[in-house]
Amino acid sequence: MIRRLGTLVVVLGLGVLAWTATVYLWKDPFTTAYTAFEQRRLEAKLEERFESWHVVATTPEPKPAAGTAPKPKPTPKPTKPADVRKEALAYRRANEEGDPIAKLEIPRIGLDVVVVNGTDVGTLRRGPGRHLDSAMPGEGQLVYVAGHRTTYGAPLSKIDELRPGDRILVELPYASIEYRVTRSRIVDQNELSVLRSRGREELVLQACHPRFFASERYLVYARPARVVEKRPVSAPS
Repeated sequence: MIRRLGTLVVVLGLGVLAWTATVYLWKDPFTTAYTAFEQRRLEAKLEERFESWHVVATTPEPKPAAGTAPKPKPTPKPTKPADVRKEALAYRRANEEGDPIAKLEIPRIGLDVVVVNGTDVGTLRRGPGRHLDSAMPGEGQLVYVAGHRTTYGAPLSKIDELRPGDRILVELPYASIEYRVTRSRIVDQNELSVLRSRGREELVLQACHPRFFASERYLVYARPARVVEKRPVSAPS
């Protein structure tokens, strides 16, 4: 009886080790399948949002009267970084918790995922989420995005591989924003000062640290390097 019990304990131990190795190397297959299904649904909804939000409203220039020389075109002025703060604010106000809001791409770690609005338990199971107390990309304030590191697709499983200068691309209905990683740090799980905006555009990615635990948070900071504005948009009524 004792030998059988010992054998059972060994088998269970080996099973736990095998499962841990599977999750560490290839992610949890069950929760990953759920997130993959949700991501397909979110992507379809986001595409619809892009089309409905991106309103093309052009007014043709009036033709000059007969016998009137056309006005010379003004000399183009040097381009300035696009200012999309109004569009970003309107977009934030138009979204509810759980809505898909953007596409996030990080070439360094091979990430290409839909970002969801909110960071509650149910929302983060569908993908990385924007903290509702932070700004929308382009508002000129802190943008805080959290994601799982071991389960539910583990979008930020390789967050510790990001280095200064790495590109982070965010695609929104009103703009395409390229961020560049500046630094990373580890904080306690109860450190709330990380949600305080420093009065400038800054993207923060957050995941649990170390993997399989939640005692600390791994943070990656990035600043905007390029903002490409799309056609003027207006918030839906």
